Amino acid sequence: MLPLDKSYLEELENISAHIQAAEELASYLEEEEESFYEQLKEKYEPYIHDLYERVAAENPLQLISFEQRLMKEDFEGLFLPRLLGYSVLRGELNNLYKYTRPQTHFQEVLMAICNSANFEILKKRIGQSIQIGFALSSDIWITNLIALIENKRIRYFLQSQKLDKYRTPEGRKAGYAIYKKQFLNFNYMTGDFPQNLGELKVLWSSLKEFLLFRIERGLDNTSLLPFMKAFVENEDFKGHDEHLQILGLYAFFFDLNEADQKHLAKHFNETRKKHPEFEDRWWHFVLEIYENKRVNLDAATDHRISVILDHSIEDDLTAFYKLMDIIHGVGYVHEDTMEAVKNFYNHHQGRSLINECVRMAIFQYFAKLLNNLEVRDYHELFNLAKIYTVYIHIFANEEFNLAVKDLSMRYIKRLMKHYTDKRGRDYQDIKKFVSTTFQDLNFLKEKEVVELFKTRRKRKATEA
Repeated sequence: MLPLDKSYLEELENISAHIQAAEELASYLEEEEESFYEQLKEKYEPYIHDLYERVAAENPLQLISFEQRLMKEDFEGLFLPRLLGYSVLRGELNNLYKYTRPQTHFQEVLMAICNSANFEILKKRIGQSIQIGFALSSDIWITNLIALIENKRIRYFLQSQKLDKYRTPEGRKAGYAIYKKQFLNFNYMTGDFPQNLGELKVLWSSLKEFLLFRIERGLDNTSLLPFMKAFVENEDFKGHDEHLQILGLYAFFFDLNEADQKHLAKHFNETRKKHPEFEDRWWHFVLEIYENKRVNLDAATDHRISVILDHSIEDDLTAFYKLMDIIHGVGYVHEDTMEAVKNFYNHHQGRSLINECVRMAIFQYFAKLLNNLEVRDYHELFNLAKIYTVYIHIFANEEFNLAVKDLSMRYIKRLMKHYTDKRGRDYQDIKKFVSTTFQDLNFLKEKEVVELFKTRRKRKATEA
């Protein structure tokens, strides 16, 4: 957590002054009518939201300081229900859908709401957040939190937010998924950069999630650069898997100037030498990125790695990214590329991690084409099938074949929904292609092809 920049703080103080001078607040304090508080909220929360969005985009490490300022009484509880939701979603979960660490900031925001003079109004907007936050927390933690509340009425309210439907991991998983959808369009993530090995082991996973959150949304990470540089150059961290993964995200996805690129290259290659199992752990990390599909590995990301690699080190990492340079540079459909892939692939065990990374790199090209191909351009699939054949023979991997089949069948089903005239030329061309090529590739058997194109009889309406 970083202190709030003076410029942000001044803007917050200005908003606070306007809130305290607002006629809506004066009317609310005098009449104690909820409608006046709603008017106050509708008038000033948009200003808070806009400033919050700027801080989240420009300096996300200052968000906690920003939120703590909003918890002061002069903001009258405005925006606190939203902050409570953010604090719920920032927590890291284990496989049982429980927080891996106590969520002190969730408690901090909740206590600010409970101690607010406007609690009776605010509580109408926080029920679901408390229910999910409590569901993900331990019973002991909840009991200790409620014990801090002196007001019996508020204590009873909090106790009532512990729901039986969230007692099982399945219930918590379902509830969390529904709750999280409400916040898909909001930028609320922040992070902490570890300073020592103990903190590295505890904080790395939440830091990784924070970085992925920003990368997948294409946010500007300029303010994070000093912290990323300090992290990657930490000698105590080098050789640890947690360091390798954060280093990997930095290397793959951050656009750097020449000086920062040289700095990264130095420490990347030092880590490469210092980590006893660097290559094996690197392939695991690359495959994780491919499989989670939150961010994309492509020509740009692979080029960033190739540029910083010490190519004088003749290992599989160097060989792999030389191959990626060929695939992305010459094109995956070029005969020279196919020959290079074949030679590389045959020099490694078929089921090795590095070969799986090669398969994924090629598959990404297939997926990018077919997922974005318009139905009118279906002849591109006919041409692509020729490339399928080559790589299927090179890889001889059933999992790859199934992935290509599923990708192709999704596109074929799109075509069949569009081209419904069974006598039309387009439909007949597609049917002929599938009938021959998909059988040749062992995607479909003859009976499955017949079933796919069989005319479905409409049921006659039963007479009354």
